[in-house]
Amino acid sequence: MENKGLLFIPDISGFTRFVNETDIDHSRLIIQELLELLISANETGLEISEIEGDAILFYKFGAPPDMTALYHQVEKMFCAFHRHLAMYDLYRFCQCKACVSAVNLTLKVVTHYGEFTSYNVQHFNKLIGKDIIVAHQLLKNDIEQHEYWLVTKKLLPGEQPGGFTKWMRWQNSSRSTENGDIPFSYTQLGELRNNIQPELIPPPGLAKTTKAFSITEEYATDMITLFHAAGDFNLRSRWREDVLSVDEVSHFLPRVGMHCNCIKKNGATKLAASSYTYTDNDISFSETDTKEKTTTFYTLHKKDDGHTMLTIDCYVNKNMLSQLLFGRGEKKRLENSMRISLQNLHELIKELNFAY
Repeated sequence: MENKGLLFIPDISGFTRFVNETDIDHSRLIIQELLELLISANETGLEISEIEGDAILFYKFGAPPDMTALYHQVEKMFCAFHRHLAMYDLYRFCQCKACVSAVNLTLKVVTHYGEFTSYNVQHFNKLIGKDIIVAHQLLKNDIEQHEYWLVTKKLLPGEQPGGFTKWMRWQNSSRSTENGDIPFSYTQLGELRNNIQPELIPPPGLAKTTKAFSITEEYATDMITLFHAAGDFNLRSRWREDVLSVDEVSHFLPRVGMHCNCIKKNGATKLAASSYTYTDNDISFSETDTKEKTTTFYTLHKKDDGHTMLTIDCYVNKNMLSQLLFGRGEKKRLENSMRISLQNLHELIKELNFAY
């Protein structure tokens, strides 16, 4: 069995259209996150041979796998994939076409058993063999839907795959190649999406806080550009007077739940994005400073003359320690720092263009 094994290819459908029609940088980062997610969902000891743009070539030498275990692996990857997309669609900050359409990406899985061998090129383990070609040919077929699990007859000779669940229905087909027809069975996976629920992130509660101050400033720019300038953690040190640097942003693209380490003049703290809402005329988002125990709300409002109003409301906990700290001058320092920062923001937005 040294040269026989399982080939397992999860393939993200819609990738080519996604890249061609949308923002290339954000689509690249979204696909990168999804591929890493699929790798993290590997629980059956699959090895990685290659990452092929929108797909991953997994393999495992040895006897044909137990089909129930193989289904659970397919299910785990499929559900993790769609749970991530549902979460991103619910909590994403960005309104570009790539981010808005990401939720429409789909996943299919091709599984095949055959002969192949491996060889090393520096630290890469490459696969070669006729069945490697067969597995890739199966990615192109006449199945109309884009979310399915395909199993070749070499993986289950003379058998029909099990049902695994009550809703699962198998169909037979084949793929014509220059070396003959490749028979296979397939079943749709879309039913799994009905039970996938994104993990909800509770919004920040204001019942135990009090408003420390509120500041409003008008900017000669569109709402999207101002939002990215003010909300992007990576740009924070360029306008916030009290921020020296920001590192360890927890996500490739901004969303509720992301966090970063913020180095301020008075020491390091962690900032966490805690809420976000978007309409055509208004954007609001909030973040929590774990050191200063403050929650800052940013409200952007689009004006008819192409200008945008930004209001910043800072809330502090009502507990005695927080009140004592603000009573000793922290409130005045933070408010003065924010006023300087809002003036700095005028210069930053001149360098940016995020209008969609």
